Amino acid sequence: MDTTQLSPDALIAGIERKSRRHESPCGTGVMVWREWGRGPPMLLLHGAHGAWTHFVRNVEVLSAHRRVIAPDMPGYGDSDILGGPETGEAYAETLATGLRELVGAEPVDVVGFSTGAVVAGYLCAHAPAMVRRLVVIDAGGLDTPMPPPVLMSLRGLEGEALRAGLKANLLAIMLHSPDSVDELALHLQATNPRRARGKAHELVLPDGLCKILPRVTAQIDAIWGVHDRPHPDLPLHQSVLRRFDAGCEMRAVPDAGHWSMFENAAGFNAALLDLLDQPLRASSSR
Repeated sequence: MDTTQLSPDALIAGIERKSRRHESPCGTGVMVWREWGRGPPMLLLHGAHGAWTHFVRNVEVLSAHRRVIAPDMPGYGDSDILGGPETGEAYAETLATGLRELVGAEPVDVVGFSTGAVVAGYLCAHAPAMVRRLVVIDAGGLDTPMPPPVLMSLRGLEGEALRAGLKANLLAIMLHSPDSVDELALHLQATNPRRARGKAHELVLPDGLCKILPRVTAQIDAIWGVHDRPHPDLPLHQSVLRRFDAGCEMRAVPDAGHWSMFENAAGFNAALLDLLDQPLRASSSR
């Protein structure tokens, strides 16, 4: 079937049907996990105002090589809220509890996008024995200059006016090329933020990742969209990350902005798989 002809809802539903769904405790409710594939486990943590669907263009390809685990973090997508203070430690503890149920003692490659990178850092610090490697994607919280985005208010907009507002906001933060703003991108931008009740984004700016990385003992690497508007200057961000892991490798995704795994999925998937296939560096690099 030519998936390019599917509606966004049908495309997402088709990928979700191939997943295995799990639930773990989260506050007074549950946290929802989805996984695809077999092999060494990889955990994908989405960004602010998102859900597992931030990786909708990646999970099928990645799961041909790895066991891909993509939860909705607490307070996002189908997952319930934490039910208490939304600290980094609280997110980490809830994630670690569910992850242990899924993988037991097997070490996991932890991959965090944007806000998810900061939450991933807390997970790595909270449960170091569970983590094989940390890969941060287009991460904030590194105390680097961030151009203030100019966002449109969507309140009261409908029809073409709403589509124009969604497109403008995607191009202000998430995507580089206007051609990347397709029906799937518009759909996710319209639906995911409405379902986001969590406040993980408050852990990020200005230096949330810098605060937690000193406690991370796992190897740290990074993937960055070449045209990331919120966090431009790849060499600068690599230099900051190398304060915490001197050997930190930065893979650049061409033709992609902040949401690099969506805008250039093929380039991102290849970069991530190649990065994870590299042997771990000697511990002396930390």
